[in-house]
Amino acid sequence: MREIVLDTETTGFKPEEGHRLIEIGCVELHNHVATGKTFHCYVNPERDVPPDAVAVHGLTTEFLSDKPLFNDVVAEFVAFIGDAPLVIHNAAFDMHFLNWELRIAGYPVMPKDRAIDTLLMARQKFPGAPATLDALCKRFGVDNSSRTYHGALLDAQLLAEVYLELRGGRQAGLALASGPAAGGPAAIRIDRPYRAPRAHAPSEEELAAHAELLKKLKNPLWAAE
Repeated sequence: MREIVLDTETTGFKPEEGHRLIEIGCVELHNHVATGKTFHCYVNPERDVPPDAVAVHGLTTEFLSDKPLFNDVVAEFVAFIGDAPLVIHNAAFDMHFLNWELRIAGYPVMPKDRAIDTLLMARQKFPGAPATLDALCKRFGVDNSSRTYHGALLDAQLLAEVYLELRGGRQAGLALASGPAAGGPAAIRIDRPYRAPRAHAPSEEELAAHAELLKKLKNPLWAAE
């Protein structure tokens, strides 16, 4: 099964207030494991980046000024994600911005139920516990030491590892059954050579020692009638 772990960075919180997408990072998973294929781009928002946003992701107006517009990267982005489910932390935020940009570019918007929200997964699995990406990395022992700023591709790579742990780790699909599942692979058969049982009769000394021990016990159950 193919899935895409996705993260974005923006100039602010609400596109309705004129804020824009400025970075997209995607990591491809196959059966919940990263394949090594990624998509990453910076986007010129055609506006300034507020200082409070720069403090979060480090992407300045000057840095983004020569980057492509969303219209220039949208076709490649849409081709990369295909129709795969999208794994996103706080999916409502990213999906809202992505659909806003897709609509402006003349592309179909994506349904909300296409996203798998790892924030909701974490809150359901660990009620009352911190559920930020940093907190989940710490919980699962995922190394996020290089995360000095939020970055879409780095965060998507970290989220891919966190997502695997939220699903139960690398043994998520392990189950015991009496036989192979219908249509599944047959059980592995290991042929070993037959070996006849070896006799282990007690010696006379062992029998005598056992008899002496029984004399010391009160009504031993295994004493001979």
